[in-house]
This record gives sequence, C-alpha cells and structure tokens, in this order.
Amino acid sequence: MTTRLVDKSIIVTGAASGIGRGTALRLLSEGATVAALDLRGDDLEQLRDNISDDSRDRLITRQVDIADELSVKDAVADVVARFGGLDALVNAAGILYGDHTHEMTLDRWNRLLQVNLTGTFLMTRESLPHLLQDDPGVIVNFASTSAFFAHPYMAAYSATKGAIAAFTHSIALEYAKQGLRAINIVPGGIESGITSTTAQNLPADTDWSLFGNLQARLNDGRQGSPEEVAGVIAMLISADGAFITGTEIRIDGGAHM
Repeated sequence: MTTRLVDKSIIVTGAASGIGRGTALRLLSEGATVAALDLRGDDLEQLRDNISDDSRDRLITRQVDIADELSVKDAVADVVARFGGLDALVNAAGILYGDHTHEMTLDRWNRLLQVNLTGTFLMTRESLPHLLQDDPGVIVNFASTSAFFAHPYMAAYSATKGAIAAFTHSIALEYAKQGLRAINIVPGGIESGITSTTAQNLPADTDWSLFGNLQARLNDGRQGSPEEVAGVIAMLISADGAFITGTEIRIDGGAHM
C-alpha cells in the first residue's frame, strides 16, 4: 500500500459501516490521520479491530448527527482542534428509503433531505474555512446513480442526490481560485448498509421488473465492494487527483453505460 496520504488530516462521515468504513480504513492504510464520524458511536469503535497499532494512533472517532447543526459544529471544531487543521472531507453518510411518491409522507421526505442534503451542507460549511487554510483541501461528496438514471420509488432520495451533485459543482467553482477541489462520487450496486437493506425499505408491493437491468452487467453481475470505492477516494484526495474537480466519478460496474 502506498503512503501518499501521510500528513493528511481527513474527516469521513458515515464511517461506522459500508463505504464510509471502507474509506476510513483505506485512508488510514495510506498514512492519513482520520476522524471517523457517525451517528452510531458504538459501531465506530469496531474500526479499531481491523487496524494496526500505528493506525490506531492516527484514528479518532466521534459520534455526530450530521442533520443537527450544533452536533456538526461541535464535531468539526473538536476534530480540527485535535488535528491542528484539515485537508479533506468525505461526506459518505446518508440514508435511503423509498415509497410510492403519492404516498410519501412529509416527515419521510424531510428526513431524507435533512440527513442527505442538509447533512452534506452542514459538514461542508463547517469544514470549508479549515480546508482553505494554507494548502487548500478536497471535498468528496456522494451523489448516486439514482440522481442521473431513473430508479423507481426513489424520487425523494434521488432528489437529495441530484441536489448534492449540483451543490458540489457550485462549491468547486466558487472556491476554485483558492485551490479547493470538490468531486462527486456516484456509486451504484456497491455492497453497503444502504444496499443491503434496500428491499426492506421499498414498498411491500414493489414491482421489481421496473428495476430492469440496474445490476452491474460486468463481472458476472457482482456488486462492487466498499474498498473499490475507497481506492478511488484515496486517489482523489492525494496528489494523483490534483487535476480532478467539479465533476462526477461513477463507480457502478458498468450498470448504467
């Protein structure tokens, strides 16, 4: 494994499971100092079971509700004070559930917005002043293939992910002259906590034929792993990604060619 992220201080949200967890582990393995944030504080501690003693010294964990402004403010301030700065932010936290759009309650709509969109905004807003210090940093946000291709029963979720994509493009341009880079990861068909519970989070009468051929058409139809996404994120944060900003990188095994 390379050590291209030595001396980099990075926040990863959603780090208790799935892509967020895989990303935190990958960044640690490349030498970064990582703040692993998640609502599920107890699960964060399990990260330590899979890393070396050296990596443990470079990992801090903190419980945070990214949909809550004060929780985010406190978490980012604490992390920056302990790190002495911030080089990158990975907004991997998110939730997914689906409904027939005509039956979706306002509470469920608002919860998706609060966690996926507002959470991304709050983490970004609080991190930006620190990312712009000295060596301007990198923001990696998570859109979804559902933002660009039709996914049934996911109108609300898709709306949050489409908004994140637009948000990322805007901040990439707004802060480009200050050296900040901002990129959207667009995963599809990746093994994670979200995808493993998708079926139970959709309507009981889901018409699965509407999903057509959304599963990956390559690699015998297997799902991708969080580690395969994490490797791309590590590249983007490193100097290898220095000429990449204001764009999407889709990681879906060719399901949406």
